[in-house]
Amino acid sequence: MNDLHFSRRHFLQTSCSTAVAALVYTQSPSANAQPNVNQLRILCSGPAGSIPDIVARRIAEQLASSYPQGAIVENKPGAAGQIAVNALMASPADGSTVLLAQGAVATVYPYLYTKLAYDPIADLQPVSLAGEMTLALAVGPAVPNNVKSTKDFVAWMRANPKLANLGSPGTGTLPHLLQAMLFRSANVDWQHVVYAGGPPAMVDLLGGQIAGLVLPEGLFRQHKATGKLRVLATSGEKRSNYFPDVPSLAEEGYRDLIVREWFAFFAPARTSAIMIEATSKALRAAIARPELVAAFAESGMAAASTTPTALTQRIASEQPYWRNVIRATGIKAE
Repeated sequence: MNDLHFSRRHFLQTSCSTAVAALVYTQSPSANAQPNVNQLRILCSGPAGSIPDIVARRIAEQLASSYPQGAIVENKPGAAGQIAVNALMASPADGSTVLLAQGAVATVYPYLYTKLAYDPIADLQPVSLAGEMTLALAVGPAVPNNVKSTKDFVAWMRANPKLANLGSPGTGTLPHLLQAMLFRSANVDWQHVVYAGGPPAMVDLLGGQIAGLVLPEGLFRQHKATGKLRVLATSGEKRSNYFPDVPSLAEEGYRDLIVREWFAFFAPARTSAIMIEATSKALRAAIARPELVAAFAESGMAAASTTPTALTQRIASEQPYWRNVIRATGIKAE
């Protein structure tokens, strides 16, 4: 169990110049290599109606002033983002196409999958962060009302091992990994129930078929307000603005379990440095618009953008954390 007790903050603050150098594209910029881009094509790793799809489409709406024909979103769901990444790799490296995907495609999946159809360093050019969200642990009617905290829940799980089943939107997703880390740290057994996304897992949580569920906190707001679910903890450094009455896992003593799901834009390899920066600038301007910030906040997400270099540094700093998590939990996906 001790191999999980390292400081995530340490990784986020550690110098990672070697990894950054490997990730940053070093092609000499050339003005002749910059064709005019009339329309930005955004490949989305999620299906229609998913969180990545919502992120991609709301940002696309704000790009009308940056491209003569605006931006369009093409959904390429499946295979944990690999279908979307493959579509990006097959696209021209001329600034006309970007990928919007979970950061996990660059930070988690290289360690989670025994075979991956892409190399995140060689095949993905970081462009800009898009948004971030905190995860939350919730329990439903299958768990007695006197369970009001993570400590209570762990005690109930120990006393009811056959009922200690928790759902996730998929093996190796951040909600699944957070559950694995939490219950490994608490030294309690549990059963993982895998769903094809968050919505069907939520249905079963509300119906009492599973005891608990970790998902982005915004998805629990409505059900917490009506009393149908109890949110026990959130995964940020401090308490959530949406749930000020709910402690963070760090506050409850799990100080290494600070996890935020984030989404980012990537461009194909070989895209010129000038085009990467131009695309990033357009995206950063769109993400900073007040109407988009407000729309994201309503969905329980924080709008966030970065320079290509800053996103590259974030990826490089988070990779060791997730590599150690995958090794410690033994989770693998095919």
